Amino acid sequence: MDDSNIKVLVIEDDADINRLLCRMLTGEGLTAVSAFSGSEASLRLSLEAYQLVLMDLMLPGMPGETLIPQIREQSTVPIIVISAKSTLEDKVGLLRLGADDYITKPFDQEEVMARVEAQLRRLQYVHAVNPGEEIIRIRELIMDKQRREVTLNSELLTLTKYEFEILALLLSKPDKIFSKSEIYRNIWQGTYLGDDNTINVHISNLRAKIAAVTEEEYIRTVWGIGFKIV
Repeated sequence: MDDSNIKVLVIEDDADINRLLCRMLTGEGLTAVSAFSGSEASLRLSLEAYQLVLMDLMLPGMPGETLIPQIREQSTVPIIVISAKSTLEDKVGLLRLGADDYITKPFDQEEVMARVEAQLRRLQYVHAVNPGEEIIRIRELIMDKQRREVTLNSELLTLTKYEFEILALLLSKPDKIFSKSEIYRNIWQGTYLGDDNTINVHISNLRAKIAAVTEEEYIRTVWGIGFKIV
């Protein structure tokens, strides 16, 4: 992925902080676009594609806690929250809403850039093989979405329809934690009631098929939140 083609939306109502973040990003060869309210950010996201979102929570027009789920309904773009809220409950709540990472204010500039680079590397993993053919590769696991084939260590995995769809969803955003409700909503297009064991069964079957080929971990359970690709 060419850095010059990477566009980052910076959502921060404090003009000085917004300007500082944009200067950091452009200094690394990225394109930074500013938004100063939740409603402005929502409009910008509806008009053009971004590869990353850096955002505060306390925003005029629309708070971050409302904006994040709205973004997630339309996109899997990585979201890094930068906020003064620092409790564990705040961080877990934002991850469940759909954020990918969390940085506490006041922040260290080097840490912000390291987190940004980490999220962009994950995008490169997804698109590294051949995005035109919809091929995703994570280590030795390769999914060809067009052919609906998955190979691991060059061995073809025989997956059911729902196993394939769940794995494709997890692979679409490496290291993002997908809650059971997100998985259910994306795969079955329904409302997750919290007591359905369907997802657990499919995840268990996926793990068993992966374990038959390799001892390496690919699907991790994040207790109390959901599942993610390692």
